[in-house]
Amino acid sequence: MNSQLAFNALGDPTRRAIFEKLQHRPMAVVDIADGLPISRPAVSQHLKVLKEAKLITLKTVGNNNIYKLNRDGIIAMRNYLDQFWEDALTNFKALAEQTEKDKK
Repeated sequence: MNSQLAFNALGDPTRRAIFEKLQHRPMAVVDIADGLPISRPAVSQHLKVLKEAKLITLKTVGNNNIYKLNRDGIIAMRNYLDQFWEDALTNFKALAEQTEKDKK
């Protein structure tokens, strides 16, 4: 997964709003567009970007396109961020140990 695509996709407030709506349940475009200040075609364009970033998936059921969050894409983003957290903890531990050593 290209984390840069995912973070760029979520950089847009409308896409974040769509992404957050989908955390509750899979939805059709008409349901996603409900309450958003943009047209359905605009929602579809935002969904395309989220799909290309592998943050959502699409399943066709009858005449409806149902969108849902892509668990694998979210896990990949979390794993990307976790590497920074692990580095930060390692650096904090080293600094704390050095500070204790310097006190003695």
